[in-house]
Amino acid sequence: MSKVTPMMQQYLEIKARYPDALLLYRMGDFYELFMEDAVTAAQILEIALTSRDKNAENPIPMCGVPYHAADSYIARLIAAGHKVAICDQVEDPKKAKGLVRREVTRVVTPGLVVESRNLSSKEPNYLAAVAEARGTYGLAYLDISTADFQVVEVAGQEALLDELYRVAPRELLVPKGREASWLETFRVQRDPAVTWLEESAFDRKRCEERLVEHFRIHSLESFGLQDMGPGVQAAGAILDYIRQNHLGDCAHLRKITPYAPGDFMHLDEATVRNLELLSSPSTLGRKGSLLHVLDATLTPMGGRRLQRWLRYPLVRLEPIRRRQEAVAELVDKGFLRASLREHLGKILDVERIMGRVSVGTANPRDLTALARSLEILPRMREALAQAESPFFQEMMSQWDPLEDAVGKITETLVDDPPLSLANGGVIRRGVHPDLDRYTRLALDAKGWMADYEVQERERTGISSLKVRYNKVFGYFIEVSKANLALVPDHYVRKQTLVNAERFITDELKTFETQVLEADEKRIQLEEQIFVELRRWVAQEAPRILAMADRVAELDCAASLAEIAASHDYCRPELEESGVIEIRDGRHPVIERFLKDGAFVPNDVVLDQQENQILIITGPNMAGKSTILRQVALIVLMAQMGGFVPASRARIGLVDRIFTRVGASDDLTRGRSTFMVEMQETAHILHQATPRSLVILDEIGRGTSTFDGMSLAWAVAEYLHDYQDQGVKTLFATHYHELTELAEKLPRAKNYNVAVKEFEDDILFFHRLLPGGTNRSYGIHVAQLAGLPQEVILRAREILARLESGNHRPPEPPASAGSRKRSRKKEKAGFQMSLFQPSLEWLRDEIVALDLDRMTPLAALQTLYALKEQIKAGPPAK
Repeated sequence: MSKVTPMMQQYLEIKARYPDALLLYRMGDFYELFMEDAVTAAQILEIALTSRDKNAENPIPMCGVPYHAADSYIARLIAAGHKVAICDQVEDPKKAKGLVRREVTRVVTPGLVVESRNLSSKEPNYLAAVAEARGTYGLAYLDISTADFQVVEVAGQEALLDELYRVAPRELLVPKGREASWLETFRVQRDPAVTWLEESAFDRKRCEERLVEHFRIHSLESFGLQDMGPGVQAAGAILDYIRQNHLGDCAHLRKITPYAPGDFMHLDEATVRNLELLSSPSTLGRKGSLLHVLDATLTPMGGRRLQRWLRYPLVRLEPIRRRQEAVAELVDKGFLRASLREHLGKILDVERIMGRVSVGTANPRDLTALARSLEILPRMREALAQAESPFFQEMMSQWDPLEDAVGKITETLVDDPPLSLANGGVIRRGVHPDLDRYTRLALDAKGWMADYEVQERERTGISSLKVRYNKVFGYFIEVSKANLALVPDHYVRKQTLVNAERFITDELKTFETQVLEADEKRIQLEEQIFVELRRWVAQEAPRILAMADRVAELDCAASLAEIAASHDYCRPELEESGVIEIRDGRHPVIERFLKDGAFVPNDVVLDQQENQILIITGPNMAGKSTILRQVALIVLMAQMGGFVPASRARIGLVDRIFTRVGASDDLTRGRSTFMVEMQETAHILHQATPRSLVILDEIGRGTSTFDGMSLAWAVAEYLHDYQDQGVKTLFATHYHELTELAEKLPRAKNYNVAVKEFEDDILFFHRLLPGGTNRSYGIHVAQLAGLPQEVILRAREILARLESGNHRPPEPPASAGSRKRSRKKEKAGFQMSLFQPSLEWLRDEIVALDLDRMTPLAALQTLYALKEQIKAGPPAK
């Protein structure tokens, strides 16, 4: 590029300020992209890549998208993980002297999306920031589309990662020069967009000043942030990032909510994944997850809130019972539930509409949709008058019908406005007299001319006077020659015809000028009135968002009640004891995929007196894992405040649920299956408390039999004896030797999942029964899985040999010819031994054993060692 034009010079100067964003540069009716930005965007958007100055030695790559359709293209760029800087013309091109002035008016990033095209209606879209000081991490996260702003402080990287996995931010802000292992771990697992900010963005004093200024508070005590350090830094960095990216004052951000990890049940990433709370690996999506079967919400706000209830179950009785009573009332009062749900179904995404209102991107239809949603509130209040629980009573005491907001919008906008302001037609007549005049001039010039003609006829007494228009002369008054004597003096002659004269007046001149300018002025004035209305609505954001919050809570309660009533759930009894007693418990997800009545319910009792560790044995396919998971899910659902799939449930509150279920290689981090299994188990043993619930499925299966069984035994003993109280644990295993634990540990009990052999087949009853089992039925399960019959028969032959005590590897099967040759070879080489080996050494080894001091596991290991030694021959002397 030998010579840079003024326009390209302007582009390059603006692009230099936003090097990490794709710059959309407004030129007339298009946004243009140049150079590398154009190459990248053309590929993502699948649009033509052209060039500027095609005849130049080095033409500049370029592509463009229509200005009025830009939102859909921007959404695709953001979905691909890019930032987009929107550069607009900030002065009227007609009035510009020279190059039109342009500025970046907004930067859209993955964490700062407010347009609905790039957002999932029932999923939050969080921008998060992390700050650290002396091992304490502050995590703040904001969904700018809904004004959900939270902050928490945690100790250590492991706790930070657990919280980040729960939040799942789309974009993460971190200070430059602070490389951390936690960030690399999180990026491997979730791959958010990461933005590095200058250290000054996290300065403690500046961050406090930003928070105080933005929220218009006297001090951080107003939000309970006074004792936070890194949390304040993280929250302040988010506000600084919003300012840098031109999102305006964000009037809808009116509160920030601090919380402590101990305020909610702890659910680590492994537990969320293993219990399939939010997604199912079998469907690669939401279907088949607990969220899928519990979500009967009717509003996007309610859907997002229910997901938060699921991610953050409560741990205190009072708030749980408050929710539970509301759900119970809606279960009992079906007519009230139906009425509320009918109203809820008419409410759109008020939170995200307000997000767009506050950042100045809401269009006329957004405000109309907002008004139609808010006008439902008075009717919902009437329905709630029948409710009696404290949850609803408190809600009604704070109910704001927002009738003034509805009136303001409906009185200003037409009933069905266009999507864009570009062509006008948005503002209702009667709102502004000048706008009415412009509209009439622009859209009804003939009507004005007719009125003016009547007016002039009456004023002059010329009954034949006509007001006309043509493209040559514009607007004029035509008077026949017979009436020229009646023409007023202020009429100015413009043209003489054979039978008439044409005149103009100052008023007609003014009208002509106004008609020519009216359309432009009409659109400008409509935009001005609309922006003023949008600004007024933005100022009411605290009131509107408070009601959106109440609607979301109401929708969640109604959803849980609808599910409970439709699927025969019971109201659980909640208490502070360590008892978990479930009668006829069912897996809430699996039962929905079976025919009615096909799921086999089971009873489970856990406590810290006699039934603290349940060791569950049984073959694969019998339902061990289902029973383990359904207990955990029932506890979680109870502490959400909902009903549970059981005939009766008594739930002593738990502080954490841990699961160790299944495993797979983590190749991206160089971890084997067994390493993943052991790291998850270590996490449980370090973090569990006597109030926790632990689910262990097949601990130790990723290594050799002896190692795996030893580890499983030791883990069970540790959980039984932890802090002299132990931890409530469901322990499913294929190591039948572990059933001996029930004889050694006073609070351990054996259970098995019932099966019955029938000829060469087995029947699964999926029923949990007291007592252990000593068979795995693995070959039967393999047969059900469809292994070839010859493999099944051979496996049974080998199993019979092993069970008889012969642990020598069996000869491989062979063809008839090879078997005949083998027998001849055996006969030819056969020789009877003259000396049988002495077993004196074996007697000495057995006599030397101190059986009184040996554990069952040690005795078992010694026995296996002696077998191996017998096969190898007597020890050398």
